[in-house]
Amino acid sequence: MSAVVLLPGLLNDARLWQHQSVYFADEREVIVPDLTQSESIHEMAEKVLDETRGRIALAGLSMGGYVALEIIKMAPDRVCRLALFDTSARLDSPERRAERISSLKLAEEGKFLGVSRKLLPRIIHEKWVDTEVGETVIAMGKTLGKAVFIRQQQAILARRSQAPFLRDIAVPTLVAIGDSDQVTPIEESVLMAREIPQSALHIIETAGHLPPLEQPDATNHLLKQWLMWQ
Repeated sequence: MSAVVLLPGLLNDARLWQHQSVYFADEREVIVPDLTQSESIHEMAEKVLDETRGRIALAGLSMGGYVALEIIKMAPDRVCRLALFDTSARLDSPERRAERISSLKLAEEGKFLGVSRKLLPRIIHEKWVDTEVGETVIAMGKTLGKAVFIRQQQAILARRSQAPFLRDIAVPTLVAIGDSDQVTPIEESVLMAREIPQSALHIIETAGHLPPLEQPDATNHLLKQWLMWQ
């Protein structure tokens, strides 16, 4: 039975997928790779391939989705199914790219603040801001820190578009996004679901950019069904 590999996003670690790791632990090997030390999306993908064996059920959120798409392009025979949460195959819009460059410049000038409470409503649904979900998001940013933020943002800015290759994906693919995601436009998920041949789009209610933390039961259910697709 293939291992489930769960890829975190920007300034996220294994805590992003903690509920899924527990939920699937009794039936499958669950791997959450460390994506904090690589200098590029391609290097992150190589690391995941080097640290896993055989065919894998691969899920990625946001930056993790960029890595997942790079992996299936590099080694399609290694991936038996794909799940893309709150991510995009295309490059950032000019406005989003400018935001990344601005935040990167601030961090390089020593003005990195991690994930502040003020920023939380942009990342997660307002319902979860003053809960353990919000505390976990803040804690991940604090733990990973400025150097990881700079390294990951630089990798994201330098990534290549995977949109031209979506039609080549030949495995069952789940595309999911929070209904209140303010980071990744829902249009990006619609595009991926339209272009990937064996795909299904799901909108997760009362969730922002991090459904695995915000709506763990709904995320677990989607992934459980995804693992059963033929």
